[in-house]
Amino acid sequence: MRYFKKMRRAFTMVELIFAMVVLGIVSSMGADMIANIYKSYLLQRAEHSSSIKAEIASLQIANRLRYAIPGTVFRIKSDGTLESVNTPLTGASSDYIGLQWVAYDGDSFETADTPGWSGLCDVSVSTKDKMVVKGSDLDLADTIIDKLSNGTKGIDDTVVYFPSGTHEYNVSKSADDNLSFDTASDMVEEHYKLAWSSYALIVEGGDLNLYYNFAPQPGAPRGNTKSLLLQGVTTFKFKGAGGVIRFKICKSENIGDTDKNITSCKEKAVF
Repeated sequence: MRYFKKMRRAFTMVELIFAMVVLGIVSSMGADMIANIYKSYLLQRAEHSSSIKAEIASLQIANRLRYAIPGTVFRIKSDGTLESVNTPLTGASSDYIGLQWVAYDGDSFETADTPGWSGLCDVSVSTKDKMVVKGSDLDLADTIIDKLSNGTKGIDDTVVYFPSGTHEYNVSKSADDNLSFDTASDMVEEHYKLAWSSYALIVEGGDLNLYYNFAPQPGAPRGNTKSLLLQGVTTFKFKGAGGVIRFKICKSENIGDTDKNITSCKEKAVF
């Protein structure tokens, strides 16, 4: 008995070529789709990253500025000169690179139920040589200032400001746990603020740096102690009026191509 194998018809060359063309078209469409999805992902990631970083930096700036003592906030020009934020600009907005101010010691003021310094002076028993500051834990203030200044300052390196002026008075802890003036003051008021440092925000080469731990005096020379607050800063503008400081900060984020960036801006007002 003979067995016959049935021969099946194979693809022709034309059919193979047609199939290859169709597969090529489908694969190219899929590649374009994947590339577009990836570009969209990079764009959204850059937008999210720049927005989050700008928001965090703006919150840090606002938190620092809320401790600024009125009358001690200055604009910093590129030539190093200072101008009060409450005065008209003497140059173009691009001439200004940062802000500088004296801040009261909010850390030891808000840390415990009994603050490091109370902000209240008993004027009935105080003199021009000593402030009686009831309700204060000056030892706590000394410890906090020591830690924050990396051991370079303490309660004896502080100054006080009174609401009626922007002149600082050097003080130190007295034997009876009050504040003594290093030089007899010409005034004593019921309310005061204790300060141990000035601060400055300066844009340098696209980086926004925070300077701190320098003399708590209006317009004092800045030292070299600083920390990086934000990179890729394209805009840092600010304006002060009537006890309110408004600022705007913009952060640029690269999306993969060296010539393409995403920029996010945040604005805040500090009272």
